[in-house]
Amino acid sequence: MKAILTATILAAFLAAKAVAAAPVTYTTSQSFEDVAFELEAAITDRGLVIDSVSHPGEMLERTRADLGSDKTIFLKADIYSFCPASLSRKVMEIDPLNIRFCPYGIFVLQYPQSPEKTTIGYNTYPEGPMKEVEALLDSIVREVVGLD
Repeated sequence: MKAILTATILAAFLAAKAVAAAPVTYTTSQSFEDVAFELEAAITDRGLVIDSVSHPGEMLERTRADLGSDKTIFLKADIYSFCPASLSRKVMEIDPLNIRFCPYGIFVLQYPQSPEKTTIGYNTYPEGPMKEVEALLDSIVREVVGLD
């Protein structure tokens, strides 16, 4: 029993470490609105459906004063979430626990200290089948910033 508990804790630690790896980011001089528009088009042009668009930038700014902060973290920040069925099935047939990564997200943001730049990026994934998902995210982001 102790060995199973130890293995479970180790697996959880390794999974958290994999998810906590540094994201891949690209910076462009395009406006936030243009990047967001191009991102939506790049996702839907692949026949994918955007499940949701989260607005953490708005939430953080809206709650800033209530939480006793005077720091603006983002001028704008959104996260586009989607889960392509065929690729998700492929990686989950290999390892059903890859479900923990779905939906996949691409974030777009602007920092207050550099409003003339927009950053777009995504989280990295562990070695193995999830690298195919990472390659998809990278191809979408590179298309948006004109590096394809």
